[in-house]
Amino acid sequence: MTEPRAGFLATMRAVLWSFVGVRRRQDYQNDARSLDPRAVVVAGLLGGVIFVLVLVAVVKWVVPA
Repeated sequence: MTEPRAGFLATMRAVLWSFVGVRRRQDYQNDARSLDPRAVVVAGLLGGVIFVLVLVAVVKWVVPA
């Protein structure tokens, strides 16, 4: 019997935790069993784009034009 696949929000949460680099072993093992690799790649790209946009916005806010 296979485990059900994780949803998009669970995938995003796992990817965001991986950006931080802190994860419990049990959570990592659960993610490895339930996450779809394609969804992880899409969530990682989306998270990276959001991270870069936030950095650009902060820099534009801090540094006057």
